[in-house]
Formats: sequence, C-alpha cells, structure tokens
Amino acid sequence: MATATATAKKPAGTAAAKRRYKLWMTFILLFMGWAGYTLFGQLQQQKATHDKLTSIQTQIEAARANNDELKRQVERLNDPEYISQLATKEQGMVKQGEKQIFRD
Repeated sequence: MATATATAKKPAGTAAAKRRYKLWMTFILLFMGWAGYTLFGQLQQQKATHDKLTSIQTQIEAARANNDELKRQVERLNDPEYISQLATKEQGMVKQGEKQIFRD
C-alpha cells in the first residue's frame, strides 16, 4: 500500500511542477519580449542620434571652410596692391595720371 499512495501522489506533484514550469516560461517570454522591444527602441534612437551627429559635423566642416575663406579675404584686404586692383576692377577707379580703357 505504501507504494500505491506514493504513486498516487506523484501525478499531483508533476502537475504542480508543470504549472511552475509554465509560469516560469511565461515570465521568460514576457521578459524577452520586453528586452527585444527596448533594444529595438534604443537602436532606432541611436540611429537618429547618429544621423543628427553626421549632419552637425557636416555643418561644422562647412562653417570652418567658410571661416578659412573669410580669413584669407581679410588677409588679402590688408594688402594695398589687392585693394588697388579691387578699386580698379569693381569701382572703375584709376590712379591720378592713368586713363581708363573701356571695352565693349
């Protein structure tokens, strides 16, 4: 009889073990779903941030190139000969004793 009662209790313990296993697997699946959702969201945010960074770096490079060009212009404007050339070409000015020649 002792063996009969032990056999009868075994299926009851197996049912509880199956229930715990199902709960554990449900928890794991929910956790993995949450982790996947979070990872996907972070990857999208990382891509958006990377795109912004690339855009800003491009703007910085363009600003630096413009700044360098402006510095070269300032240096050239400190040269009296360059100023004379600009005055002649753009304003039509001539030095005293020179004659301006027009072309059609």
